[in-house]
Parts: sequence; C-alpha cells; structure tokens
Amino acid sequence: MKSPDPRVTPYRDDLAASHLRGIVEAPRYADGVAHRMRQGRATLRGEPTDAARQTSELIFGETFTVYDRRDGWAWGQCGTDGYVGWTPASALEEGPLAPTHQVSALRTFLFPEADLKTHPRDDLSQGALVAVARTQNGWSELATGGWIFAKHLTPVGAPPADMVDTALAFLGVPYLWGGRTSLGIDCSGLAQRAMAASGRNAPRDSDQQRAAVGTLVSENGQGFAYRRGDLVFFPGHVGLMLDGTRLLHATAFSLSVCVEPLDEVAARAGGILAVRRLD
Repeated sequence: MKSPDPRVTPYRDDLAASHLRGIVEAPRYADGVAHRMRQGRATLRGEPTDAARQTSELIFGETFTVYDRRDGWAWGQCGTDGYVGWTPASALEEGPLAPTHQVSALRTFLFPEADLKTHPRDDLSQGALVAVARTQNGWSELATGGWIFAKHLTPVGAPPADMVDTALAFLGVPYLWGGRTSLGIDCSGLAQRAMAASGRNAPRDSDQQRAAVGTLVSENGQGFAYRRGDLVFFPGHVGLMLDGTRLLHATAFSLSVCVEPLDEVAARAGGILAVRRLD
C-alpha cells in the first residue's frame, strides 16, 4: 500500500491527525484546532526552527489547522492547498474567518486608520482573504481590525480574473523558494496564485499540479499549437504560456518572474514533461 504524501497528510513518526486513525500508524493522535493567519505572510517549514528550509508560505486570512505546538511553532495543515508544516504560532489566531473579500491588487497595506498618512500595520499580498465590517469614504474596515483601500479589494464570489493577467502582475517579483506572495514567489506558487484568481483551486507543488489540474494535451510539448494560459511542466518546474511561443514563469535562472522563449526554457530545463490546458 502506498504511503500517504506527507506534504498534504498531517502525520509524523510521533503524531498524526485523529481523522487518520486506521490509515496511518502513530503512537498518538490529535484533534485539530482551527486557526487563521493574522499576518500578511508567514513561513511554513519542515522543522520548528529558523534553520529549516522553507517549504511554503501562509498568507493573511488562510485557515490553518493546528495539531501540535513546540518552542513557539505550530504544526498543522493549510486549508487552501492542504500543505503541512511548521509555522510561527504568533502568526496565528484561533478561530476560522468568514471572508467577504480578497486582495485583488498585487499588494496593499493594512492601515490602523482610514488615513494613508498613518504607518501601516502590515502589507497584504494578492489573494489575501479578509472580512470587511464596513466601507466608508473609499476605505474598508476589517472585522479583525485595520483599514484597507477599498479599490484594492474584490468581493468573494466576484467574476474570476484572467489567469495570465494575474500572473503578469507579478513580473519582476523576486524568485523565492516556497514563496507564494508578491514579495517573493516560486514557479508553482505563481501558477497556484494565477489559477486561484481565475476561480480554480490548485495544489501547491508543480508535480501535484501536473497530476491534477486541467486536461493533458501533450506529454512532450510536441504536435499541437500552444495557447495563452497553457501550463507547461518541466522537471521540477512549471510556467504559463503568454502566447504561442513565450513562457511566463518564476525562475531560479534569473531569480525573478519573467518572460522567456519556451524553447530556451525547455532546453535549459531538460525537456517538457507535460502541457495541460484549463479550458
């Protein structure tokens, strides 16, 4: 029997989530406690230490189910994509959030007052989820406190944004391993954010996306005409087609989100593994 993927299954050698009884063996099981992200972003790591490599990030308003705590860190699972890891406990607040809006701007500030001259409390990236209590004079007050410029928000359930246009807004953003925000993002993080803005939930990593999203149109990138928005998968990498020949992606090659000829990327990456279409 194949072992569950530890990236998206909350179990360790010493602990597992209670709902995994009978699926994985563990010396003890824990019921999860629902929390929400109270900071603009927070790291997710494989171990509860600053020295551990970042595996992903949590962003403002996302839910995170906590199963364990240690030395100021919380171990649990992100509600958006199921990713499991350790995050600073100080970034979390107990209780779920009923979001009414999401940040549609690339990045915005959370102000203590409805006054752009006040010093921001935090910065929120595209896709952050918020609950708006009221809006006045062009500003939205959050139920959790603070004010955001109302034009930087879109109601939850609004018509989906164009996937490629969303990714284009990240042009020039630095590449960051495990990043999911406009301050730093990796290849699968960019694809995930673009798909989310277009109303599609997507897994976190490129291999998970290759197995789950859209329809397979090619296993090697040959024998068809590329379309804008096609997802192209390489060994350990993914990007979106800007048009028939150019790829938009977050790449360690330039440490940024950029546009390059697809042929150049394919040659450098060692070939194309799959092309998937979301239409």
